Amino acid sequence: MGSDIVTNMAIATVVVILIFDYTNGFHDASNIIGTVVASRAMTPVQSVIVVAVFEFMGPLLGGTAVANTIGGIAKIGDLTATVSMTVLLCGMLGSIFWNLITWWFGIPSSSSHALVGGLVGAVLFAAGADHVVWGMDALVQNHKLTGVTKTVAALIISPVAAFWTAFLIHRLMRFLLLSAKPSVNNILRRSQFITTAALAFSHGSNDAQKSMGIVTLVLVLGGFIPKFEVPFWVMLACSMVITLGILSGGWRIVRTVGFGIYKVRPLHALDAQLASASLILGASQFGMPVSTTHVASSAIMGIGTSELPKEVRWSKASEIVSTWLITIPGSGAVGGLSFLFAHHVLGVG
Repeated sequence: MGSDIVTNMAIATVVVILIFDYTNGFHDASNIIGTVVASRAMTPVQSVIVVAVFEFMGPLLGGTAVANTIGGIAKIGDLTATVSMTVLLCGMLGSIFWNLITWWFGIPSSSSHALVGGLVGAVLFAAGADHVVWGMDALVQNHKLTGVTKTVAALIISPVAAFWTAFLIHRLMRFLLLSAKPSVNNILRRSQFITTAALAFSHGSNDAQKSMGIVTLVLVLGGFIPKFEVPFWVMLACSMVITLGILSGGWRIVRTVGFGIYKVRPLHALDAQLASASLILGASQFGMPVSTTHVASSAIMGIGTSELPKEVRWSKASEIVSTWLITIPGSGAVGGLSFLFAHHVLGVG
């Protein structure tokens, strides 16, 4: 009977994780296709097809370093299987809720922030702060980034790095194209097929790994696999689901990313995609989970600042930053309250 309960809990948790993966796809689709659509390099249909193909390839070829980082955020192996499954289930529900709310209002928030916040909130309410791998001890003693510290550091550093990388790339490109004829825009638009594909691949290699890490943690806690090693079927499932999410499109947020921060032209779009893809791919190799939303939006701000700072819609930028700041506590509260409801009302966990 006990094993049946654990199996059913594991199945339910994996399903919810895949739902999060799907919401991550349609929520972040706009970050990938926003600039390419705004610059008229591709039609919406073309952009979604290109992005879906390379998004699918990302998790399969991008390694598992990010999955290992996400899987090490919580120390819940000493809890009973049902409690640990409930913690993960409720944490994911907090993440999904935040993704849906911000999608509905067209706000480009971070799915990564929502994931970390939901999980940490559920763990805090269920087992206390000592069951969260904060990573401060490792940072002080070994100068090594781990757990929540590594994740939060990546989420803080990446938008700053994206801003200045895009700023410098755009300055360089404008210098190189100083004497170019207007017809160069045609080349810039065609080049975006490559940079958009690279951005989609990088998104898949980073974001789908977050779900891969949690699914693998479920399998370890349930006793289905002996150690934390991402199975191929998990990679394939997460690749397929996040790709389906991408195909659904995040059109509410496209308007904000593509049009709401700065007026995007072909060169702006190409530079933003190049800066974003480079940073996300680099972060994936070092196991650092970053937010595509943060990176893409910050890159556009950096490009606008390098060209015409007064034309950047800073009110929209401040709205986005405010959302970034409240995402972790907001999704954490939902994750924690979900656990309390499941534990005290439903008697689960």
